[in-house]
Amino acid sequence: MRLPLPIGRRVTRSGINTIFTAYCFLLPPILGSAVSVAYNSGGVWAVAEVAASRRRFHLPRPVILQTVALYAYCASYFLSSAVNASFEADASKLLSLATFLFFPFTYMTWSISEKSRLAEIVILASMGACFGGAMLAVPQYYWLGIRAEGGAGNAIVFATVICLAVMMCLAGRLSGLAGRKAPLMPAAIAGMVAILLSGTRVIWFAAPLAAGLLLLIYRKSFSSVLALRLLFAAAIVLAVLWIFGSHLVMARIEAAINDIARMTAAGNYDTPVGLRIALWEIGLEAFRQSPVFGHGAGATQALIRNGMHDDFGLDRGFSHFHNGFLTALVEGGLLCMASLASIFAVATVNAVKTLLRRSGAVERLGAAMIVVVVVTYLTAGLTGILVGHDILDSVLMIFLAVGTYLACGRKAGSTADGPAPEAEPQ
Repeated sequence: MRLPLPIGRRVTRSGINTIFTAYCFLLPPILGSAVSVAYNSGGVWAVAEVAASRRRFHLPRPVILQTVALYAYCASYFLSSAVNASFEADASKLLSLATFLFFPFTYMTWSISEKSRLAEIVILASMGACFGGAMLAVPQYYWLGIRAEGGAGNAIVFATVICLAVMMCLAGRLSGLAGRKAPLMPAAIAGMVAILLSGTRVIWFAAPLAAGLLLLIYRKSFSSVLALRLLFAAAIVLAVLWIFGSHLVMARIEAAINDIARMTAAGNYDTPVGLRIALWEIGLEAFRQSPVFGHGAGATQALIRNGMHDDFGLDRGFSHFHNGFLTALVEGGLLCMASLASIFAVATVNAVKTLLRRSGAVERLGAAMIVVVVVTYLTAGLTGILVGHDILDSVLMIFLAVGTYLACGRKAGSTADGPAPEAEPQ
């Protein structure tokens, strides 16, 4: 099974779209920030297409609602910067918001694709991401002696994006959209090994939660043969994970218990768990000082460093509060946190509406994409980064744009491609 790339023939807009899609789903765990370059470059190109009237700027209602939520989130940061007169200090954060602003334009880029073809590319590229991520994770952990971080440069980010790739392999197997010859389950097992070797405890919880929701979504498609195969695959997964990482799991759990004991008994916050508790206390105090508009994104590092020094006697610095919603509260206030929550709420509503009506396999795959990205990000964001990292921001937009198109979008055309086809039933 190979990716249906337009190699060896004239490259059209849809062909470029195929390559773009493959890159967006293949790159995150392997080349890390290369996915940000690819996605944002695609966004610039899509804006240019609209500006040159080569693309019809027509968005269905679910995409409009998602766009409003994303733009409200961006606007809350600009408002916070205006209130705090901190545009210069916040400049890097404000520039990075372009990733969210590109959402409706990149949605339009994907909406010229045939849905079934796009779904196949997503699944097969995710399969490649799992194998590629595992090939990087194993030597990093066993030879370099570090937590696996793939090409992302950060174990938490790596675990998050490869978790999404694993879920797309599982969704592809349950939906049957990639055919039976693709080695999706071996890829998913390889991805789970990479997650394990990353040592990211929160993703160890997020992965089975997302997988359970996928099984719930596709429960009606189970046959006795498929159920037996899944049970067999689950047994293999558990065996492989036990072989590769039982010692790692126990070590990470023991480390967390020891961190809590050192913090409660001796007041030692200079541990991974203790530092998170300290960050949350500093963040809550900073939120109480400026609850409506926040302090501005540029104030975060100074607030953390001063709080660590003054309240905990530690010379430590971080770029965020290891809780996505708390970070939004401190930087942009209640408006920012509410708009951030609305991004995931709107996405969830779009997915649930698709799942509640009689939808085809492709539409259900799109809804499944939205469900797994929402669950994975929200779970990981409770103790780590939710948004505000270039890889995570780009991957979130990719999953929301493609997932929304597959779930409830319409195939569009461009002025260069001829008239747009008839709208698909909603």
